[in-house]
Amino acid sequence: MVKYGMVIDLKKCIGCHTCTIACKVENGTGPGIFWNLVLDRESGAYPAVKRSFTPRPCMHCDNPPCVRACPSGASYKRADGLVLIDQSKCIGCRYCIVACPYGARYFNKARRGYYAQGLTPYEELLYPRHETGVAGKCDFCLHLIERGEEPACVRSCPMNARTFGDLGDANTEVSRLSREGRAYRLLEDKGTRPSVYYLPA
Repeated sequence: MVKYGMVIDLKKCIGCHTCTIACKVENGTGPGIFWNLVLDRESGAYPAVKRSFTPRPCMHCDNPPCVRACPSGASYKRADGLVLIDQSKCIGCRYCIVACPYGARYFNKARRGYYAQGLTPYEELLYPRHETGVAGKCDFCLHLIERGEEPACVRSCPMNARTFGDLGDANTEVSRLSREGRAYRLLEDKGTRPSVYYLPA
């Protein structure tokens, strides 16, 4: 059985936010909604200041608290490891948003664009994909996966910092990287068992 997952090499990530923009372009998310955010942290004092970047998609947890918190069954986990939202079942209670320890879920309150003059042709084309009054999040670009393609964030990264594929197949690159001794997952103490791994900078 396929189990989708991702490994992100923080040594390669340069904080260019290409993945963030590629995600927005591919999925048509509105203002203030970032399914693929890059967290930017500054440490140290001048002149020894350092910046570090942590891309944060949905973790597609093996033990997803968002699914447990959802009262309507809209949030669910598939056999292939993807954690998804059935918009037709979502009642907009936002319990899943509160339950996610990664801040990876957003509420699509209204269909508004970036410009006061109204929606652009692009926004008019893609925004109807998303119901209003419901939760939304990264789905690893399910529509691309189903066509045998990689998620937009993976194929757009200029540094090839992301590897996507089948964690359940020991022969895949993503599986090999996830088993490296230095690989880790965010907030492992929460018991969520994310399907997104990181290689340290």
